[in-house]
Amino acid sequence: MYANWCAIADNVPMRLLDSPADWLVHLWRRLSPWPGGKWLFSFMLARAVPYTGTLRAQVLAVAPGYACVALNDRRRVRNHLRSIHALALANLGEFASALSMMSAAPRGLRMIVTQLSIDYLKKARGRLTAEGRSQLPATITTETEQMVFADIRDASGEVVARVAVKWLLRPRA
Repeated sequence: MYANWCAIADNVPMRLLDSPADWLVHLWRRLSPWPGGKWLFSFMLARAVPYTGTLRAQVLAVAPGYACVALNDRRRVRNHLRSIHALALANLGEFASALSMMSAAPRGLRMIVTQLSIDYLKKARGRLTAEGRSQLPATITTETEQMVFADIRDASGEVVARVAVKWLLRPRA
């Protein structure tokens, strides 16, 4: 699916975009500078990753090892306490960690989440932003684990939750 969108976004040979990480970074660089480009990128990503797409989060920034994602407070993501649901927060943090990981990943790497934990620090209300940060070596030749962290902040800048995601990384066979 991502190969079709890359072909639409640019006439880059598909062999240069052989992984989802390559696709992600390439598409972000092509679309984000244009009016509506961040929205289009977020929409396309939501289509490619259906469960995460249910959040309707907006990607605000992607750079090597960094991602910032926003979530608007609305009824669909709320709980009975009139705050944003715990699993919506976990999903938002995992999304930010995945984008930061993919934007830092060397070519030919497979990644999968093996553990996720979250600390809820206060009720989450209003527009939230999650920032994911990851640091990876330039090459990964053996299976390894990597922790990626994401802080979720409310509109006042207070951290409402901290997410820790353990990723299993391995080179493509």
